[in-house]
Amino acid sequence: MSQVKTYTLRYHFGYLRYAIYLVFIVFFAVNSTAQSNEIERLSVEIKKLTNHKNFSKKDTVYINRLNDLADAVRFYKTDSLRLLAKQAIAYSMTAEYVEGETMGLMNLGTYYSDKGDTKNGIANFKKALKLAKSINDALLIVKTQNLLSDEYAYKGDYANSLNGYLEALELAEKSENSKMLSILNENIATLYVSQKDYEQALEYYKKVKKADEDTGDEILMAKTASNIASLYADMGKQDYAMFNANSSITIFEKHRLMDWIAYAYEVKGKIYLNQKKYEWALFWYNQSEMIHDNIEDHRGEIDLLYGMAEAHLGLEKDSISQQYALRAYELSETINSTEGKQKSARTLYKISKRKNDHEAALAYHETYQGLSDTLALIENQQSLTLLKTNLQHDKQKRVLILENEKQLAKQRGYVNAALAILLLFVVVTFLVKRNEKIQKRLNEKLKSQTEGLVEQEKELKEINETKDKLFSIVAHDLRGPIGAFQGLLKLFNQGEIGQEEFMDFIPKLGNDIDHISFTLNNLLSWGQNQMNGLVTEPEIVSLDNLVRENINLLSESATSKSIKLSSNLPRNTLAWSDGNQIDIVIRNLISNAIKFTPANGMITISSREQNTHWEISVRDTGIGMDKETMDNIFCDKSNHSTYGTNNEKGTGLGLSLCKEMVEKNNGIIWADSIVQRGTTFYFTVPKAKRNKRFQKSA
Repeated sequence: MSQVKTYTLRYHFGYLRYAIYLVFIVFFAVNSTAQSNEIERLSVEIKKLTNHKNFSKKDTVYINRLNDLADAVRFYKTDSLRLLAKQAIAYSMTAEYVEGETMGLMNLGTYYSDKGDTKNGIANFKKALKLAKSINDALLIVKTQNLLSDEYAYKGDYANSLNGYLEALELAEKSENSKMLSILNENIATLYVSQKDYEQALEYYKKVKKADEDTGDEILMAKTASNIASLYADMGKQDYAMFNANSSITIFEKHRLMDWIAYAYEVKGKIYLNQKKYEWALFWYNQSEMIHDNIEDHRGEIDLLYGMAEAHLGLEKDSISQQYALRAYELSETINSTEGKQKSARTLYKISKRKNDHEAALAYHETYQGLSDTLALIENQQSLTLLKTNLQHDKQKRVLILENEKQLAKQRGYVNAALAILLLFVVVTFLVKRNEKIQKRLNEKLKSQTEGLVEQEKELKEINETKDKLFSIVAHDLRGPIGAFQGLLKLFNQGEIGQEEFMDFIPKLGNDIDHISFTLNNLLSWGQNQMNGLVTEPEIVSLDNLVRENINLLSESATSKSIKLSSNLPRNTLAWSDGNQIDIVIRNLISNAIKFTPANGMITISSREQNTHWEISVRDTGIGMDKETMDNIFCDKSNHSTYGTNNEKGTGLGLSLCKEMVEKNNGIIWADSIVQRGTTFYFTVPKAKRNKRFQKSA
């Protein structure tokens, strides 16, 4: 097979097409892993379930994953499909899980169907249908009935096939299942296509498109478009066919549906073949063949091999054409496809005749003619069966409708009599219940108003507490330094003190202004949180940069007390958090450490990496805290503030604000302290992951 593809590449494509072909090779090298990724994902999930300490083979989730994996490997590992389906059936029977057993039987039936074993396929689908009906699961009934009807169609039993589709269609209409309505109408359309009744097929495709629009499922729409493309190609409307094929290919490639991509490429090859553009036909057939090398879809492969044989025959590459035609014939025999054998025999007859191999030509012609007669007989019978089944189905529906109308008329009489009695009862009941309802409404209204007043009182109380705290902080922590600054300026302006004396106060004024600025920042952040709620906007944040910036900002305060500030955070200590909020946290903790550390002390900021978080610590050699103080440091109901070692004053907001901001960023904060030995504050923030950047940009 690979030699044939290489030959085709060498002799039938120019440099431009060769380049396009290489692009396709790269595309399939990447995208052929899509299904294997899904298989791997399901396999990993199953392994996790089996490794769990409480694992049981009766677990319905485990059984469902087995069925999902069986469906995923259908076109890739058919033996695994059979094994997984049998396991799901066995475990479901043990667990008395009817849904799982039904799905397992459906998967097992699909395995036999793909192998051309119609008998076993029908047997398993019938068992599945019986189980689905036993639990009255409408969706399972529709799905199983559809698969059973498919198998009858493969067998050539169009009466049972169409009847099954129509029954499932009625149930899907009742349950308003648009997706199954699309699938069932499309399968009925396929029956008419097989009879070359293209106009009737198009009528059903109108219903299919309507159902597709209701679902809004672009994959379902693409599958419909690919089948319509094949229909138009058979009708000779190649432009319509090409439009639908191209639109479906775009969606299939987007979602990496390899089996459907292979089918759409094969349809596109058929369109070019009908136009006698053999080189382009082979180009698209080759893309489809490349996918078929990695999947097991024998029915689709027969049409592909036949198309490639015809394209090579059109290019007078008889030996290559013969190889493909023989493979198509052998595969048709394997799955018992009469139509596949008939078309392949016709191609082999033309090749033998062109080679003047009259004996082989005669043999293939006789085979072709015999199969054609068989197909003609079958098709005539099937056409009559389709018509008869449709008529019978319509007749049965009319009978049921008439019977239902009679029953409804009889029931209306009983209902009217019952309604008269009920009406009298309702009037009496209404009069009795009226007063109760009025009283109940009044009670509910009173209760609602009372609850509203309580809630309003609570909100007003909280607002008053916030207001009192704000005024207290402004009065005690801001008015004092500002008043001192105003007094000093007044003395300077009045000549009470000279410039030299005034300059002596500059360091003190600088510290006061820093204190005011720091207090205002905390106050504004706290006030915003109390009034409007704190809004957290996480992003990738460099913690080491934040620590360095705050050390630089607070270095003057530390230097004035001969305190050494040291950061042990490695570079690129990245967190996923709100940078402004964590900046406030770090600044408050370092500022507090400076405040409560005596001269010649040391403050160390360190980090420790955990699985999902960074743990940041701010350690000082300060005065420490007793247990009572430790119990209240994070309380947001108190504005108690302690003077520092140089009588520094704070708002009492810093630590409660830190706690709120750390928790808003999915972290925790705590402290350890020993009196006269020092204090260490710890907080955690989530680590940044590589994909966080992409999540934010998306």
